[in-house]
Amino acid sequence: MSKTRTGQIPIGFRNNIRHWQEDVTKPVEFAKANGFESIDISKTLAASQVKSILDTGLRIGSLDLKWPWSDLSSPDAGKRRAAAEANARYINEMAGLGVRNFFCVIIPEDPAAPRTESLQHTIDGFGQICAAVADSGARIVLEGWPGTHPYYAHLACTPETYRAVFDGTGSDVLGVNYDPSHLIRMGIDHVRFLEEFMPRVYHVHAKDTEILVESQYEYGHLQAATLAEPIAFGGHHWRYTIPGHGVTRWCRIAALLRDAGFDGALSIELEDGNFFDTPADLEHGLIASRDFLVHL
Repeated sequence: MSKTRTGQIPIGFRNNIRHWQEDVTKPVEFAKANGFESIDISKTLAASQVKSILDTGLRIGSLDLKWPWSDLSSPDAGKRRAAAEANARYINEMAGLGVRNFFCVIIPEDPAAPRTESLQHTIDGFGQICAAVADSGARIVLEGWPGTHPYYAHLACTPETYRAVFDGTGSDVLGVNYDPSHLIRMGIDHVRFLEEFMPRVYHVHAKDTEILVESQYEYGHLQAATLAEPIAFGGHHWRYTIPGHGVTRWCRIAALLRDAGFDGALSIELEDGNFFDTPADLEHGLIASRDFLVHL
């Protein structure tokens, strides 16, 4: 089974693969056949489906919370309460089967709303879930994807808003889904971030970012390019890649995780335009990522 050389951290992948979305048995079979130790599930599953995955010997790195995630940050208190109650029931049921991590991105319902207002709604919505699952052993792992142009409205993406959400809820149920690729594209020191938030890092996405230096000269990092073609999984001066094809300091990350006694998984999130056109490309990208990570 695949683990990192440093820290013996289990290696898995997030099932955001297009041709595996309808039938969860397909990614499970691929994971078992190719030595992966865990799988992240990017949709809501029934208890019987979760049990069937765990019965294969795979661990579930994370399960997605119930959609729409924006309800948890809605200005409507009734929407927040209903979303919190539904997710708390789901978390408590799945935690009873042995799942620990539940994945989410904080997406304000109105991206144009003042960020301070969205933050207060978020603290209330997630605070309700945390209170309801406090005894389950579950953790909610927040990924710092900043969102899309023009608002980039998502919260818990920068040190400032991660701290604000954690301090506001006052619960250690909330933690970090550490993904260095987002930090790098935003210009945030991804190693310093891990050093600061390590006690809250419950899950890790193995995804990288390449900085396109010549394109950064040509277009800068603020305005969109005027004439250039779009880049898959990227902007005009950066793009997401498989691990090892970008600038992420993976060896340092593995050492920090090892020294902290990290007990989660390193989960490949495949969002790389060079490995995404066909099912064979996607599978090649997962295997190439695995082969890089085992040598850390």
